[in-house]
Amino acid sequence: MESAITVTPAQLPELLLNVATVRPIFVWGAPGIGKSSMVRAFAESLGLDCVTLIGTQLAPEDLIGVPQIHEGRSRFCPPESIARDQPYCLFLDELNSASPDVQKAFYSLILDRRIGGYELPEGSVVIGAGNRATDNALARPMASALANRLVHVHLRADVADWLAWAVNAGIHQWVVNYLTERPDHLWSAAPKVEEAFSTPRSWHMLSDALHSWGPVLEDEMLRVLAHGTLTPAHASGFCGWAKIVRHEYGVEEILKGSASWPREPEDRDLLYYLAESFRARLIKGLPADKNHGSQASQELGFRAKALLVQLAEISLEVAQLVLAEDENGDQGTLPSWFLVEAARDMPRLVAARK
Repeated sequence: MESAITVTPAQLPELLLNVATVRPIFVWGAPGIGKSSMVRAFAESLGLDCVTLIGTQLAPEDLIGVPQIHEGRSRFCPPESIARDQPYCLFLDELNSASPDVQKAFYSLILDRRIGGYELPEGSVVIGAGNRATDNALARPMASALANRLVHVHLRADVADWLAWAVNAGIHQWVVNYLTERPDHLWSAAPKVEEAFSTPRSWHMLSDALHSWGPVLEDEMLRVLAHGTLTPAHASGFCGWAKIVRHEYGVEEILKGSASWPREPEDRDLLYYLAESFRARLIKGLPADKNHGSQASQELGFRAKALLVQLAEISLEVAQLVLAEDENGDQGTLPSWFLVEAARDMPRLVAARK
């Protein structure tokens, strides 16, 4: 299930407070954006224990219990984790990943707050969560009878919310600073192949690894950690950014002529990051209309074409990335006049250098 109407992590607690206390809620969202941790934090804010049941790890009898004979009659005894005397938060994680029989077992618990003869204590809340089928995660179709028993909320990753949380949560400063510069790298859609991809959860994992390793972490091992937790393009960008932090090597120095594009194969991640930064600098500094640009912007355009030639000599692929359209349009586009001039002048500039 997907929806164009979504909430941010900052909006979710108030929504849960006003709705989950009277009706069961189901939180939809991509893997790793913080659904489970936010539900647990919400329960803690109310002073409630959070009892988590994971749909993929349950059988129907885990909910309804096993029958026992009492006064000549059989009755089902719900498990101790559910059958409590005090109010609590029942969190049904990965509910839509459960088998159809398990989903059916939840019907009365979700709608009537009852399992057999046991009824949830007054003041208890029921919250479910799960991934969408489009996230390439394990998800089964939710029966209409179950879906109609829930208020559906769609959570999206929000970099401002996450960074505000990260500062107080001890997230590694490199991670905080990098995502401040590249907020579009906080999250990426799950790939269709088995590889790491960027989510708030994976950035948190990288932060933990960086804290654990300490300041002696070498570039090679940093690449291992980054590529083991992030989308490949994001990992390369982060490693390149980290080299700049360590060596004070940036795109402004290249524009000034006090530094040149890195040429060594081991610096390819740095080259990619500098190329992305170069593109962002041009988008920001070049005017939409050349005739209305300042002297400084004209000089930037002239210098940029020369630097593109130098970059193409090292890697044509990286040079083309500077001119290519951003797939998501998150960083804006280069002005058309610059693209035309670059295509026209670059062959002449290359010939002149030869």
